[in-house]
Amino acid sequence: MASAGILPDKEIAALFEAGALSAARPLDADQIQPASLDLRLGEVAYRVRASFLPGPGCRVAEKLERLKLHQFRLDEGAVLEVGCVYIIPLMESLALPADVSASANPKSSTGRLDIFTRVMSDRGQEFDKIAAGYAGPLYLEVSPRTFPIVVRPGSRLSQIRLRRGNAQLDGEALAALHARETLVAAERPNISGGGIALSIDLGGGPGGLIGYRAKHHTGLIDVDRKAAYAVPDFWEPLYNHGAADLVLDPDEFYILVSREAVHVPPAYAAEMTPFDPLVGEFRVHYAGFFDPGFGHSAAGGTGSRAVLEVRSHEVPFILEHGQIVGRLVYERMSALPDRLYGAGLKSHYQGQALKLSKHFRAG
Repeated sequence: MASAGILPDKEIAALFEAGALSAARPLDADQIQPASLDLRLGEVAYRVRASFLPGPGCRVAEKLERLKLHQFRLDEGAVLEVGCVYIIPLMESLALPADVSASANPKSSTGRLDIFTRVMSDRGQEFDKIAAGYAGPLYLEVSPRTFPIVVRPGSRLSQIRLRRGNAQLDGEALAALHARETLVAAERPNISGGGIALSIDLGGGPGGLIGYRAKHHTGLIDVDRKAAYAVPDFWEPLYNHGAADLVLDPDEFYILVSREAVHVPPAYAAEMTPFDPLVGEFRVHYAGFFDPGFGHSAAGGTGSRAVLEVRSHEVPFILEHGQIVGRLVYERMSALPDRLYGAGLKSHYQGQALKLSKHFRAG
């Protein structure tokens, strides 16, 4: 009997061989990650009046016919404007086994550019959740929130995880794993409800830098270009001037960093979930995947910081150094991946501290 858990790279590849996963063109060499699959944009985009879910008994294409404002091709590279909502069919489609479900999330670089994305499936009643046994196409809702972007067929903004059964650790199992492996570098880890807390670092790194606030009315960002843009053209640096706090202004986008270093052992995967909004008028905007091996080294768990994409809600809100901003939930892998995050994969965010997306030049 197959093991429950998140499917690793070799099992994802096997699903392609079995026809449970398919794609409109051959896979990119690095498209299958240790515990996820990057999803690629197709050739056509639809601008729509508003976000929507297809709901039971309805296909996404049927609602697109009613709600689209216009459609356009991405072949030569197309601009997606800030504040607009687009639906883009993806190259990958599913014919999942009855015991395999899926969930999606923006890629790390997508979140750090404040690009709001959600995966949709036919007859779906939730974004980013695909039921076990689903057979059909996938679509991506894309809405740039801060920077206008350029995309083309094959651009990768989102990723999908496949899982068999439920292998999320409860509080007791999570505490035991932390005792063995040091999941977060905290003297007294806050573990409750099956999650381990992450707090914000507003003490500052070199020179007192605590984060960045996005600028408005900037130039375009081509999502497929690496190290192509100067940081000052898009970001305002933020510093700790002694108070170790930060006022979040509504409608502003911030890149901050966790106080704790995070470690994901090879036999596990993790996901960051937003902290309870009842404790404050803010949220970590994009929950994110952490692959097996994140913050891991041959000597054990040295850890990497979690970069946080943060927005306030309707009113200004003060964040203070050490305040809890999110929780990590851990799940077992169904098997060890062939390759770990950061181990020979040239993973951009391994060993990171405060770091912008790969599109910006260092220094």
